[in-house]
Amino acid sequence: MTRYVIQGGKKLEGEINASGSKNASLPILAATILNNGITKLYNVPDIHDIKVMLQILKGFGCKIKRNSDKVIIDARNISKYEIPENLMREMRSSVMVVGALLGRFKKAKFSYPGGCDIGARPIDLHLKAFQNLGINIEEDSGYIECSCDKIIGTKIQLDFPSVGATENAMLTAILADGDTTIVNAAMEPEIIDLQNFLNKMGAKIIGAGTNEITIKGVPSLKDIGYKIIPDRIEAGTLLCCVAATGGTLNLKNVIPEHLAPVLDKLEECGCKLDIKQNEILLQAPKKLKAVDIKTMPYPGFPTDMQAIFSSMLQLAKGTSVIIENIFENRYKYTNELKRMGGKYKIEGRTAVVTGVRKLTGVNVNATDLRGGAAMVLAGLVAKGTTTINNIEYILRGYDNLDKKLNKLGAKIAKEEGV
Repeated sequence: MTRYVIQGGKKLEGEINASGSKNASLPILAATILNNGITKLYNVPDIHDIKVMLQILKGFGCKIKRNSDKVIIDARNISKYEIPENLMREMRSSVMVVGALLGRFKKAKFSYPGGCDIGARPIDLHLKAFQNLGINIEEDSGYIECSCDKIIGTKIQLDFPSVGATENAMLTAILADGDTTIVNAAMEPEIIDLQNFLNKMGAKIIGAGTNEITIKGVPSLKDIGYKIIPDRIEAGTLLCCVAATGGTLNLKNVIPEHLAPVLDKLEECGCKLDIKQNEILLQAPKKLKAVDIKTMPYPGFPTDMQAIFSSMLQLAKGTSVIIENIFENRYKYTNELKRMGGKYKIEGRTAVVTGVRKLTGVNVNATDLRGGAAMVLAGLVAKGTTTINNIEYILRGYDNLDKKLNKLGAKIAKEEGV
């Protein structure tokens, strides 16, 4: 078990670059299967989920080379279409590979995906989209087998603007016969990045970033190089960590418009922001103000920032109300923060956060990826030493978070195998 040991009370100041986006990299890596050739990707983050995805691709027969944030995938000799159960259960985003396998081979076999326990995240929307495209689905002994003779373009009406289902439908339809329209599509920046990547590879897709996406089927794709967008959730996490400590941050390699709802709330909290094209300068106030938050699909406030922002609001003046509209089990982290002195009242999807004078460092557990990041933020501002166990959750989605924060003046030690 790996853990972080944090000496709290340090004001964070300085300059840092955000890493490439986890949630953009994963579907783009899956999409490389569709190109019967070589793809070069840049700005790929060094995180556990990326390593799992690369393991899956290697298992299919891909040859992969990695040097820092550059990854080269040679998908010419793929020979398998079954995703190993152990890798499928490690990471929910492994389901992204299914759409790409179907697009290339017209068949795929997999078990149900795993990931963080933050609530029900069924893949029924993915399966329904596959069925709309003429794919036969059979379930047996925990495995799902998908197959068809031909993928036929059609209209796909999503019941909810699911990011994963939107991406899987896009991947499946690229090499289909005819046109496909996805209605009530997710509008996240990562969807736009996937469209831009695929179009550079030779796909014909329009509408990403709106609620309707149209894909014109093409016969084949080509080799390309592509740079992944910055990670907006990592960027938001770094901004909140610095704001919580009362410091200043010059955050580079960001796309500010992707962070608009988070930046609005930071300003509402009293932070001063100087926003440039690919750069954000944050100056924290002496005392943060309480704000209310309601998570919504993009362009609303992101559910992935809810726990981090909530942790920051523990030391704000006043009472904040948070409403979680996406996942029903995303407040598990609050029990750990209460042990540090946080004051939370949970009723269903609503959390009431009452600001306190101080937090105290104790031994806590990361409950999931973003809940783990909330523990890190709390440890930065707590009095004394905070030990965070189960940081494997955090390593799933943050590229060297401890090193980035230490560069800004934090005191975090990563201890292996204890």
